[in-house]
Amino acid sequence: MIALQKLSIPVLRILIGWHFLYEGIAKLLNPNWSAAGFLSESQWLLSGFSEWIIANESILNIVNFLNVWGLILIGFGLILGIFTRLAAISGTVLLLLYYFTNPPLIGMYYAVPSEGNYLIINKTLIEAAALLVVAAFTEFDRFRIDCLLKSFKRK
Repeated sequence: MIALQKLSIPVLRILIGWHFLYEGIAKLLNPNWSAAGFLSESQWLLSGFSEWIIANESILNIVNFLNVWGLILIGFGLILGIFTRLAAISGTVLLLLYYFTNPPLIGMYYAVPSEGNYLIINKTLIEAAALLVVAAFTEFDRFRIDCLLKSFKRK
């Protein structure tokens, strides 16, 4: 059982890292991608902020750049285990921004169809919670570059 526990955090970290990395690269390689579509669907806490971003092309370009490269860097950080806690917390913050922009609440309907039916809890919120677990339990994760660097530093 101990081996399973020691393996579960790095596996979770790497799987989520892959998801972030792939999402970032897919957006980077798509010349037509923009956060504007997602932001235009905003109906809750961040709707005014989303409208402001869409209305300012230079701000939208900055948000697009930060979103793509944030996903890529967080993904690499999680996969390789570099700055693991920072990557996990950054990923959590990014996912919570996504969640609070378009949450699955009663009375909110979105033009972009989702692949499931959600009420309050969706995959974005679950992945954010999983990243909090990764951030909280990095000391149980021995399969990361951070760990190797610490052992070299001690020697």
